[in-house]
Amino acid sequence: MADSFHRTVLPHDPALRDGARMMASTLAQWRAQGPQPDLWVFAYASLVWRPEFEAAEQRLARVHGHHRSLQMWSRVNRGTPQQPGLVFTLLAGGSCTGLALRVPHHQVESLMPVLWAREMPNPVYDPKWLWCQTAQGPVRALAFTLSRRSPSYTGPLSDARYRDIFRHACGRYGTTLDYARQTFEGLLRHGIRDRALERLLRLAD
Repeated sequence: MADSFHRTVLPHDPALRDGARMMASTLAQWRAQGPQPDLWVFAYASLVWRPEFEAAEQRLARVHGHHRSLQMWSRVNRGTPQQPGLVFTLLAGGSCTGLALRVPHHQVESLMPVLWAREMPNPVYDPKWLWCQTAQGPVRALAFTLSRRSPSYTGPLSDARYRDIFRHACGRYGTTLDYARQTFEGLLRHGIRDRALERLLRLAD
């Protein structure tokens, strides 16, 4: 599979990004795999518990080189410009256990705009193709990652800042705290225990 997102330096300012062009590039990379390839998507947060599409197959999967982190600002979905909330992203380093979701090849062209509207309404994420290790063998999956140079990256946050966000941040889809809890519980349903997230949620008690 082509992997040009690893080789192409994307601008970090969302105003300089073209979301439609990024989707077209991703589709071109998918088509370059060969005739009639299925699409794998790596789910690590809300795609685990609210995918909004029916996967033909799902596998427990582990990615090396990236980790799940509640360090991306949300000023609409889980917060406001005045009281920003947080959403999960994949940051470089470490590893992450989630789900690999398979989309049949004949559904990819119609699903991609829906997936893009959900994950990239503002083209903040860096889409990348990551190797996922599964019990049935490795698969290459589309994942939505974030650069630490992005203005949406929070940088290190203190426990006090997490407490404040958990208590007050709320956007059009609800609170940051509910989102974090739903992610934790969704992961647990698949036997995935995120101890870093568990520690953060204890701050809200």
